[in-house]
Amino acid sequence: MPPRQTKSKKISKRPKPQQKPGVKSARRQIIKSRSIPTKSKAKQVGELFEDLVAVQARLRAPGGCPWDREQTHSTLRTYLIEEAYEVLDAIERGSPQELAEELGDLLLQVLFHADLARETGAFAISDVITAIHDKMIRRHPHVFGDAKAETAGEVLKNWAQLKAKEKQETPPRARSAQYASPSTLDGVPRSLPALLEAYQMTRRAAQVGFDWQRVEGILEKLQEEIAELQAALNASDRDAAEEEVGDLLFSVVNLARFLDLDPEVTLKRSNLKFKTRFLQMETDALRSGRALSQLSKEELEHLWQAAKAKARSQTSMESKS
Repeated sequence: MPPRQTKSKKISKRPKPQQKPGVKSARRQIIKSRSIPTKSKAKQVGELFEDLVAVQARLRAPGGCPWDREQTHSTLRTYLIEEAYEVLDAIERGSPQELAEELGDLLLQVLFHADLARETGAFAISDVITAIHDKMIRRHPHVFGDAKAETAGEVLKNWAQLKAKEKQETPPRARSAQYASPSTLDGVPRSLPALLEAYQMTRRAAQVGFDWQRVEGILEKLQEEIAELQAALNASDRDAAEEEVGDLLFSVVNLARFLDLDPEVTLKRSNLKFKTRFLQMETDALRSGRALSQLSKEELEHLWQAAKAKARSQTSMESKS
């Protein structure tokens, strides 16, 4: 299902508390330290949800938690992002228990924002639930109606068409007069991280048919961007080099999307691989009584190749076990 949209934010009024690596957010620590009665597992989902809504409302009410009462939509931005990434981390770890906990923390953020909106009369959690419920029914006519969609690709195509139709029936957001009509790219906020923004834009463009026919075309585009970057570097043109690096990154994101890969997930995987190998390099260097900063380029390369070989050997052993 296409990801949810995010709202534009204001600057936080409260600085983020200092955290140690690997330590949960300040919000998480505060919640964990509270004494909240354990709810019966026999309760139905609706009752449990209502209990959680009531807990959050109590924390914001007079005489509730001082920290909760200070928060605004803006100050909670960091925690919303943190919790989303911690869900991704739990998925990567493959731990059902961790995933259940992290999804709960993410759900709490939704309730918190809804409760803030309720206090101002903007909307309530019931409006959030009703809106997404109706959208799921509306966007899945192949399940709840007479439309046909036999493949995931057909589902996505129908989704894009329905979304475009809805936007035509909705007053457009403020935009330059040059681009007054609804766009396929509406709803991809500029506040997204650049990697995700590029992924979402190319994904939406592809849903209306603007896409490469073969992966070879994207690979040729990558070579073209590399050549243009080399030309900018040869000309010592920093501005042009910055633009070409951006074009190169955009093309790589497009390649990942075309191959049905999430660029964020693939990059996270490579980040972890680099971190593991680098930590191995540091360990091997310390065993010889030296730090990495004291080694020559040749010695660093030797340690890197050794770390790669060790990682491959471990992967091979795990696959055989």
